Amino acid sequence: MKRTSIEARRWLFPGALSAILAGSGLWYGLAGTAQTEAEITVSVPTQSATSADYPTRSSESSKKLATDNAAQGPEHATTPESLGPQPFAASLSGTEIDGALTANGKGELVINLQVRDFFDYFLSTVGEVSPETAIQQIEAMARAHLPEPASAQALILLDEYLAYKQASLQVMQMRLDPARAGNPGYQLGALGDALAQLKQLRAATFGAEAHQAFFGLEEAYSEYTLATLAIQQRTDLSDQGKQALVQWHRNQLPAQLRTTEQHLHASTRQQQARTAAIESASSPEAAGRQLAELGVNQDSVESVVSYLKQREQFDQRFQDFREAMDQADSSGLAEADLEKQRQALLERHFPQEQDRTWARLKMLGNG
Repeated sequence: MKRTSIEARRWLFPGALSAILAGSGLWYGLAGTAQTEAEITVSVPTQSATSADYPTRSSESSKKLATDNAAQGPEHATTPESLGPQPFAASLSGTEIDGALTANGKGELVINLQVRDFFDYFLSTVGEVSPETAIQQIEAMARAHLPEPASAQALILLDEYLAYKQASLQVMQMRLDPARAGNPGYQLGALGDALAQLKQLRAATFGAEAHQAFFGLEEAYSEYTLATLAIQQRTDLSDQGKQALVQWHRNQLPAQLRTTEQHLHASTRQQQARTAAIESASSPEAAGRQLAELGVNQDSVESVVSYLKQREQFDQRFQDFREAMDQADSSGLAEADLEKQRQALLERHFPQEQDRTWARLKMLGNG
């Protein structure tokens, strides 16, 4: 099995901006806008260690590694799909390696997102193993499975990637001005500044090919996300106007991102239609008929109808319970006796513990 879902980790929201959101508090101000208005799904990746934990490889090691593969042939060499039954870190047991290092027919490294995923797969174990151990495992894989110059190119990219992760900490640890932290416009500006800083750092650290391969899709989705958030904050546009502009930005995404985002958008719209059908239905049975017309399978329809019937029954019991409570409250009983009476009424009307919990929550909601 794969240890992580690459698409969920990367395409739905850039990892760096997610870390900024979670770390600085920006996410809490923008979460509602991003999900309900702009219809953006967010996935915040977990990291087992910060980039400050990663050392840089020594120049002597780099020189040695650059000459270790002379005897290997250049024909489309690639790293294996797994580390075998006894990987260097227990958390990798039973998993396939995310990404790969691959050499083309000329023996040169194929630079694509698979390289970054390969690095991340090993570096994610830092904390479980030492940074040196994780880096040595990447080096060993490059030496053992790639010819020259691909192995040396992979290790140069690894050094650049480690340097980038180290330098990106400053951006990732951005702090908001407390006085403006609740201002959506300020939050959006801070996210835009963070993205610009990250792009500048990546351009300074990597060559153009590696920059695009490692971060091109991520940056495209970041910019799309920021654009849709900015559109939702505009007060001069109708809902239809906002939807049209968001759709235009969606159409500008690279093909593979555009397809994923369109599927997400369609799924969201479908779910909204089904929710509206339930809310507008005059009875559980009517809700079931509308859901069937919207393409929901029969088993799901029956489950929804059954649940709605249970909620109807609960609401009726709750109404009876509140009436009994009002009578008890006006009975003139002492507070201690009144509390016992309330508890007895709660248990009488709601024999199941789960229903009693819902009743208590509903009483709080009703003030």
